[in-house]
Amino acid sequence: MTLRVYLSGEIHTDWREQIIEGAAGLDVSFQSPVTDHAASDDCGVAILGAEEKKFWHDRKGAQINAIRTRKGIEEADVVVVRFGEKYKQWNAAFDAGYAAALGKSLIVLHGEDHQHALKEVDAAALAVAQEPSQVVDILRYVLTGSLPG
Repeated sequence: MTLRVYLSGEIHTDWREQIIEGAAGLDVSFQSPVTDHAASDDCGVAILGAEEKKFWHDRKGAQINAIRTRKGIEEADVVVVRFGEKYKQWNAAFDAGYAAALGKSLIVLHGEDHQHALKEVDAAALAVAQEPSQVVDILRYVLTGSLPG
């Protein structure tokens, strides 16, 4: 069984790479949003033309990014959403809600300090992890039935 995993959320740390490297050898394929922050912010105006107002600049980018995000979440078997420490990731909360609404298996990844703020998101998840290695252990268990050594 191949698992298609969509990795959503903060882009300022290497959590995606930790999961991908940790899952080496497992039958898993990974997708994610564009993680180049500048490209993600400016894709709309770079492709469709400049905007005077920041609202329309951001909206164009968000709509183009949504094409990739929707496809990735809709095709995923498992959606992992990471909430980082540095910024509030409203887009990550939206992705978690979208995944939950589609009935996707949702794993939420965040530190203890976000427990209260994310209680509703956590309640929709099938697992809440604090470390990328725990996500790898979940994927390994789902695919092989093996517990961490």
